[in-house]
Amino acid sequence: MSIRFDEKGKFFTDFVSKEAVPVMIQALTHRVKGNIHVHPGERLKDEINQSEPFFAVTEATIYDHAGKVLYRCDFLALNREHIIWIFPEDQTAGNEKASGGGGA
Repeated sequence: MSIRFDEKGKFFTDFVSKEAVPVMIQALTHRVKGNIHVHPGERLKDEINQSEPFFAVTEATIYDHAGKVLYRCDFLALNREHIIWIFPEDQTAGNEKASGGGGA
């Protein structure tokens, strides 16, 4: 790993520090449960509003419209234009339907 310093003493590395945020995502035809990684101190909204067409979801589980698990994968590249809604999983406390994908 390389570390570079600018004239003001600020340092730059090749390593990008991010925190995993467990999320539930409703896409056009499927629901996805997994982790989106955000920079410390930034919001989930900041990450999904980036300009790249795809963003990474790790430890992803993909559900059909009835809540049946279709796929599980370590990495999923999701097209931002296909998102209907998204929320952090920690906001599902007490909601029994959200725990397994639920219905559409």
